Amino acid sequence: MQKLHLVMGGRVKDPRSHEFADLDNLDIVGVFPNYATAEEAWRSHAQRTVDDAEMKYVIVHLHRLLWSDEMEEK
Repeated sequence: MQKLHLVMGGRVKDPRSHEFADLDNLDIVGVFPNYATAEEAWRSHAQRTVDDAEMKYVIVHLHRLLWSDEMEEK
């Protein structure tokens, strides 16, 4: 099974949450084939905005979402 990871970021409504304030302006960094490369991209982008508490970058485990959908079909 492929283990795809999405790295994205943007301004959040509250620094303690993952609720993005403006979905039209999300920074979609990319989809990566493994966690190590996704983490490298995440770290690079997150460090650029380290002084802005309202900017947050995350890693989304796409393979978990895809696998979940396949399990529901069975």
